[in-house]
Amino acid sequence: MDWQTPEDSVPLSFVTEADGRALLGKPPATGAWREGDRPGNRKFVGLGSFDTERGGHLPFVRIAWESWGELNDDHSNAILVLHALTGDSHLTGPAGNGHPTAGWWSGIIGPGKYLDTDKWFVVAPNILGGCQGSTGPASHTVDGVEWGARFPYLTIRDQVEAQARFSTAIGIERWACVIGGSMGGMHAIEWAITQPDRLERVAVLAAPPSTSADQIALNSVQLEAIQMDPGFHGGHYYDEKDGDGPHRGLALARRMALLNYRSPAELNKRFQRSWQSGINPLGGSGKFAVESYLDFHGNKFARRFDANSYIVLVEAMNSHDIGRGRGGAAEALAQVTATALVVGIDSDRLFPVEGQELLAEHLRNNIDGQRPVVIHSDFGHDGFLIEEDVVGTQLLRLLAS
Repeated sequence: MDWQTPEDSVPLSFVTEADGRALLGKPPATGAWREGDRPGNRKFVGLGSFDTERGGHLPFVRIAWESWGELNDDHSNAILVLHALTGDSHLTGPAGNGHPTAGWWSGIIGPGKYLDTDKWFVVAPNILGGCQGSTGPASHTVDGVEWGARFPYLTIRDQVEAQARFSTAIGIERWACVIGGSMGGMHAIEWAITQPDRLERVAVLAAPPSTSADQIALNSVQLEAIQMDPGFHGGHYYDEKDGDGPHRGLALARRMALLNYRSPAELNKRFQRSWQSGINPLGGSGKFAVESYLDFHGNKFARRFDANSYIVLVEAMNSHDIGRGRGGAAEALAQVTATALVVGIDSDRLFPVEGQELLAEHLRNNIDGQRPVVIHSDFGHDGFLIEEDVVGTQLLRLLAS
């Protein structure tokens, strides 16, 4: 596997010697996009100051975004695509020129594809708190120093508010469709609840109505892994030399997360009990192939992401509860007027199908009545990224509705 291929968007594969050589050398203190880096296909828009739901204040917010296709005269062909926890604005296109990885949904978006950019104007912003161009912990604040651990706590609702302001700033008052998977699906359903006049359709892929205790528990150990790394320095590590940042803790957090993103069936089928090399892993210095897979992708991730940003975004996911302060999930979903598509994955152990069933039951304009579309996939949660033809076909149904 090319180390610049997003691991979430492809099936599991064995780590080769060439893969290992690609990660030689010490990782940087942060994998964030920084001022002075090549912008690639990113564009930037400023939103001014921003007050968060929990009382935090950002003197200035900037959103990085990319787009494909052309906006028509009446602005009726715009689609907003919202990325998952470790995604970014780079939906499609090669790695390089400022983009650490290739596009994460290249089979879905483009001329003649499911989101046909000969017809649709497709927009993807990097979320507030992210680390690929939008304002986040790795950004400099008014004192000329990175926010670091001082960055305010964000909720999913804060991020949707920023996305709504971003939409206004680029001249889109109403989206033909808002699409999101995983964390992006949390944003998408929140859009449908809080901005009902600003979207015609909504697609929620592999996302829950709220983050459960089980999911919060899984998240908590990932955050602890980062914060316990001696290189974390309380979140103030940006001036550290290569190899002295919190890359070990961030890599370990990623390894934990990958186990939730993939299914036991895929892991067992692909790796079985294979050795990574000819060296015995039973009491020796060898490794099982699955261990090497996790090591490689954890180390790869630490080169393209920021530890503080990971903490901010995971805590935002923990905040997700569409029923909070609204009388419960059913009452919140009753506010949705958009035509909806809800997709779950039968092997998803991160956000099981029960969550999508609850969403579909209470969305009055769900195109499948009170049921979600349930995709059969061995790829677990990441099926919404990998099963492009199946997911793309469902998106076509929604866009035709």
